[in-house]
Amino acid sequence: MTDRLHYSQRAAAARAGFSERTARRLESEPCLPSQRKPGRGRTVPDPLEAVWDTVLVPILERDPAVQAVTLLRHLQMTVPDAFPDDRVRRTLERRVRDWRALHGPERDVIFRQAPEPGRMALSDFTDATELGVTIAGQPLAHRLFHFVLAYSGWEHAAVVLGGESFTALAENLQNALWTLGGVPHEHRTDSLSAAYRNLDADAAADVTARYEAFCAHYGMIASRNNAGEAHENGAVEAHNNHLKTALDQGLILRGCRDFADLAEWRRFVDELVARRNRRREEALRIEMATLRPLPARRTTDFTEVVARVTRTGGFLVHTVFYSAPSQLVGKRLRVHVYDDRIEAFLGATRVVTHPRHRARRDGTRVHCVNYRHVIHALRRKPQALAGSVYRDGLFPRSEYAAAWTALSDALPRKDACRRMVDLLWLAHDEGCEAELAALIANSLAHGDLPEARTLKPCLRPRQRMLPEDTPVVLTDLTSFDALLEGHA
Repeated sequence: MTDRLHYSQRAAAARAGFSERTARRLESEPCLPSQRKPGRGRTVPDPLEAVWDTVLVPILERDPAVQAVTLLRHLQMTVPDAFPDDRVRRTLERRVRDWRALHGPERDVIFRQAPEPGRMALSDFTDATELGVTIAGQPLAHRLFHFVLAYSGWEHAAVVLGGESFTALAENLQNALWTLGGVPHEHRTDSLSAAYRNLDADAAADVTARYEAFCAHYGMIASRNNAGEAHENGAVEAHNNHLKTALDQGLILRGCRDFADLAEWRRFVDELVARRNRRREEALRIEMATLRPLPARRTTDFTEVVARVTRTGGFLVHTVFYSAPSQLVGKRLRVHVYDDRIEAFLGATRVVTHPRHRARRDGTRVHCVNYRHVIHALRRKPQALAGSVYRDGLFPRSEYAAAWTALSDALPRKDACRRMVDLLWLAHDEGCEAELAALIANSLAHGDLPEARTLKPCLRPRQRMLPEDTPVVLTDLTSFDALLEGHA
C-alpha cells in the first residue's frame, strides 16, 4: 500500500500485481483485510468428496500421468449412479491440476547460461525444404548446416544436399572455422548417434572417432547434448528458426524462389548471412580476442573409398555408378567423397571429378556419366547407344535428349544411333556443347532432324590464338671463353 502514497491508483495497482478494480474495492473498504469477516464457505456440496481421497488420489499417486477424463470414465464404470454424465469433468480437471501442482513429481528445471566469449560454438542441421526453393524449376530437397558462436551470435550457413553425415559436418564446420579466422574452446553438436542411426555399432564408433580426431586437430573440446534434450543446444536451435525466417523473408523480397543453379542459391544464402553478421561486429571483436588461432593447415573433411574402374567404363561409390576415362579401366582409384562431389585420384593425381549423386530407395541403379569419358569408344560402336543402361545420363543438356527422342522416332535405330553419336562427338571435339545445343533446338523447332555434318558449318570458328613473335637473344660465344678461363 505504500506505492499508493506516490503513484496513482492505476499505477499502484499495477505495481502491486492486481487490477485497478481490486484497488478501488480495497480503498473503498474502511477496515484492513485481516479485520474483515471470513468469507462464506462452500454453498454447493462437493461432488467428488466421496471418491477423491479413497479412489482417485491413490490412482494419481501410483501414476501422476493419468488424465482427468480417464479418472472420470473410471468413476462412470465403477459408480455409474453417482456420475451418470460429464457434468463434473471441469471440476475434476481443476482438482487434478491442483493436486499435481501440490503433490505431483518433481519437474526438471532449465538453467539459463551466461555465455563466455570464445568458449563455445554450436553446430546443427536444419531441414530447409519448407522454404520452397527450386533449381531450374525442380524442387530442391536440402538441409542447412548452421554454425553459431554462443556469445556473439556470429553464424555460418551452408547448403547440404545429403543427410547429416560426417562428411557434411566436417567439411562445413571446417569452412566455418576458416571463414571465422579462429577456433573456439568447445564445439557442441546434437547426439552423433542420431546422425548415423543407419550405421552398425562399429561404423558409428569409427565416425565418432574421426569426429573427435577432427576436433583434436583444431584443439577443440568435442561435446554433445543429451539425447532428446534439444534445449541444451538452444543457442543454435533458436538461430535455426531465425535464419529460416530471414531466408523466407528474403525470398519474398526477391519475388521468386527459383534459381538458375545451385551456386546461385548458395550465393543468396551467403549474402544474407553476411548481412546478418554485420550487426554482430562489436560483439565479435570481443570474442575474436579470446579465440584460439587456426592450425597451419586444414584436415581431412571427406570419406575415402577405394574403387576399381571396370570394363563398363566406370566405378561404384555407395551403389552409384560414376564414369571414368577409358584409360583408367582396371585401375584402383582412391575416391574422396564430399557432400556435393566426389574426386577420384590415381596415386596423387586427381583424374575424375563428378557431382555427387545419391542412391534411390527403390533400388534402381543411379548413373552419373560424363559423355566425354566414353565418346571415343562409343564412336567405334555407335549401336551400343540405344540399349545402354546409362544412355539418358550421356546427354549433357536437355536439347541433346530431345534430339535423341526425335531421331529414334523418325529413323531406324542404326541411323538414329549414328547421328546421335556424331552430335556428341562434334560437341566434344569442337568444345561447343552449349552452342551446338542451341543449333539442335533451332533445328527441332523448324521440324528438321539435327545432323552433325549440316550443323558443323554453322558453328563459330574456334579462335586459336597464335603466340606473338618472341625475340630470341643469342648468347655471345666469347662469353664461353671467359667461363672456360675461370674454370681453369
